[in-house]
Amino acid sequence: MLTHLSIRDVVLIEKLDLPFHGGLTALTGETGAGKSILLDSLGLALGERTSSRIIRAGATQSSVTAVFELHKGHPVYGLLHNKDIASIEEGEPLVLRRIVTKEGRSRAYICDQPIGISVLREVASLLVEIQGQHEQMGLANQSAHQTLLDAFGVPQQLRQQVARCWDDWQNALRSLNKARKDVEEASKEEDWLRQITEDLTALAPREGEEDELAALRVRLQQDERRGEAVAAALAELTPRDRRTSTPANALRSANRALSRLLPSPLDRAQSEEQETPSAQQEQAQEALTALEKAEEYLAEAETLLSRLAVDTTVDFRLLEETEERLFTLRAEARKHKISVSELPSFLETLNQRLASIDSSAEALARLEDQVRESRAAYEAAAQELGAARSKAARQIEKRVMAELVPLKLERARFIVELAPLPAEQWNRHGMEQVAFLIAANPGQPPGPLGKVASGGELSRLMLALKVVLAGRSSLTTLVFDEVDSGVGGATASAIGERLNRVARDVQVLAITHSPQVAAYGDHQLRIAKQVVNNQTQTSATPLTDEERREELARMLAGDTVTDAARAAADSLLGPAEK
Repeated sequence: MLTHLSIRDVVLIEKLDLPFHGGLTALTGETGAGKSILLDSLGLALGERTSSRIIRAGATQSSVTAVFELHKGHPVYGLLHNKDIASIEEGEPLVLRRIVTKEGRSRAYICDQPIGISVLREVASLLVEIQGQHEQMGLANQSAHQTLLDAFGVPQQLRQQVARCWDDWQNALRSLNKARKDVEEASKEEDWLRQITEDLTALAPREGEEDELAALRVRLQQDERRGEAVAAALAELTPRDRRTSTPANALRSANRALSRLLPSPLDRAQSEEQETPSAQQEQAQEALTALEKAEEYLAEAETLLSRLAVDTTVDFRLLEETEERLFTLRAEARKHKISVSELPSFLETLNQRLASIDSSAEALARLEDQVRESRAAYEAAAQELGAARSKAARQIEKRVMAELVPLKLERARFIVELAPLPAEQWNRHGMEQVAFLIAANPGQPPGPLGKVASGGELSRLMLALKVVLAGRSSLTTLVFDEVDSGVGGATASAIGERLNRVARDVQVLAITHSPQVAAYGDHQLRIAKQVVNNQTQTSATPLTDEERREELARMLAGDTVTDAARAAADSLLGPAEK
């Protein structure tokens, strides 16, 4: 409920801080005292349209702050969470603030967090409803009538069942439409699908095959390079062209040539005792020994290289087959703009698409059966919901009609119309549209609430509806602006009594000129206007019990309050207190 309203520099109000309480609060005062300014200020905090003309003369901006206390779980917290205003804890006071500058710019805040005006209006629509003679909100909006009727007398379980059946039907429809679209698209490319599937099936790609082939190719290429190196080394040692001198021949030739520098064995035997070998002969002998060793090493190298050549055999056919397979897989992947690793899953997808084409008729038949069954379940549940709404409609009609008699609307007829919707407009809330209608006078056809009744009649009709529907919505505060206009006596008293009854379930603020209505208030604020420092200012004062008696007497007697007026005020307060 609204607990505090702070107003700064709005029209005639310079500074005003008002506390509010639960129950019925009557706002009274002389005509022109500024009661409408309070209402406009509250509207400003709730996101209503405004302009810089509301700014008090001499001020640079206007601001209004409204504080609400809400129970945990109130729908407004869910709304704030959906709007990413999630730092507000459930149960903590909700502070709405609006500022309007001279330039006509407007800023809005919730708990000091900047928000858009549209968000402020959404939040306010869950908190406050204003009923005035010239502007009716809430109940005059037909889109809310179904919710109100359901809250009045339709089991929630039944509404939830209809919503579930609707969701099941729509899901089945979406599945059917998607299947039809998939089959239609697949049928257009069936020949292509079958050709590609045959090619890929023949290719038979395996998961991880590219990595295996690439690794095998690298190993075979390495074997090939090793074999080529060994073959080249052997070719140098043992060329095929016999006319080409080999290293072995060269060593043997060098050996023979060098041997001529040394004495033969016979010569050595004859000269053994006569002379020692010369230094050149010794060097030649060393060189000859080295050549002999070189021949031995060369022969050993040839032997080793021959063995290595035998061990380093290259499977050139396997290398060719590996490269051909690898290049074929990569070419196929490029053709379909995928990676080689995706070819197996791509083939599986193609097979599934072909299977869906082959089995499409059977699958579509099953989906069509599901759609028919889910639609039938929805229609059955929606018809049951419609019957429950029809029963609730008759009950609410009787209840509202009973409230209209003491409000001097006994000739009016209140009707809840349930109009069947065409099938294309069915929804998760049912198959009918709910509208609250009124025929203000006998012989007059019923019509929408806001178009048939006069301002005073409509205000009283709204009051009757509020009495019947009290506590059935998320609203925490109801504001009635001169709902008693044009009536008095017993009718005004009946209005006051009903406002008090509504206030047992929801906070009610009533702007009134009727002492009979004001007497039913749990609290009363007097709105007054005075001149301070040559400036007109509006003030609002909470009244004590004695002050209420004087205010009611003034409302009864006018400028001169008499003892008779005070006695009449006492008589009004007595029944109201009871």
